[in-house]
Amino acid sequence: MKTLKCIGLAGFTLLTVSSLVVAKSAMAIEKAKYTVLEKEDNFELRQYEAQIVAETYVEGNLEDVGNAGFRRLYAYISGDNKKKESISMTAPVGQETVSEKIAMTAPVSQEKKDNRWRITFLMPTKYTLEMLPEPIDERVKLAEEPVRLMAAVKYSGTWSEEGYKKNKALLEEYLRMRGLTKAGAAVWARYDPPFMPWFLRRNEVLIPVEKF
Repeated sequence: MKTLKCIGLAGFTLLTVSSLVVAKSAMAIEKAKYTVLEKEDNFELRQYEAQIVAETYVEGNLEDVGNAGFRRLYAYISGDNKKKESISMTAPVGQETVSEKIAMTAPVSQEKKDNRWRITFLMPTKYTLEMLPEPIDERVKLAEEPVRLMAAVKYSGTWSEEGYKKNKALLEEYLRMRGLTKAGAAVWARYDPPFMPWFLRRNEVLIPVEKF
């Protein structure tokens, strides 16, 4: 009995330490830049800076399109582009046939447009649109996002449609209570890699709103 308890404790300790290591490495990834204007519980009103994204459109259900879009965009930053550059997990740039890394950033975002889902990767701030290599896959494009005012709700957990819809409804209710007007479709944002334990994942639903 004592042996079983020791094994259980050791296993729990190993899981906890491993989770903290994973979390620390994920925190090193460059994240979208914004200023929090207002905060209430898990809800925030944010002013986002202008940013550049790699985007792709995928048809299908909410959970499946994320995987398909992620693979296309990850291939782009890993060297599937005309310069053979890899926009790496932490930092960027290069030329020729040798891969240099273009940094992986967060979040990976997903929003519905014209009955398709738009999946985006934020590009590192060190790049201008002219500096980024052209994608080989014609389904991947580079785009500039303007400064935006966004309402957000943060939550942890698995990447499920149920969790997304539940938190989207909570955020929409928050907008109604605050008298804020939507200015676009809801965005599902995921900040962590698939191997991050579900209870440590940072997920968000964001909705662009009109200025007040």
